[in-house]
Amino acid sequence: MNQHLIEISRNVAGGAHAILIMDQAGWHMSNKLMVPENITILAVRPKSPELNPVENIWQFMCENWLSNRVFKSYEDIVDHCCDAWRTLQDRPWKIMSIGRRQWLHGF
Repeated sequence: MNQHLIEISRNVAGGAHAILIMDQAGWHMSNKLMVPENITILAVRPKSPELNPVENIWQFMCENWLSNRVFKSYEDIVDHCCDAWRTLQDRPWKIMSIGRRQWLHGF
């Protein structure tokens, strides 16, 4: 996560400040997290998928390609997750329909 924040920080325009909206996963909110000065983290409340669309994308992937399976090994899990992700990448309109928030367009 620290490396990710460094990359984001490098891409923030000079003189600008980024607000990064994140859920409260342990690695997002760790005491070891080093947040660059040009980034502020705004944590959404727990269990609020309406504020964090990626939760709905994960749910869609699980329901369609990852649930009700017995995995043979860790590598098998990773392979299935990668296959599910690649399948979803080939469907950008599906990603947009899952992540779209109708209430957001009223602002």
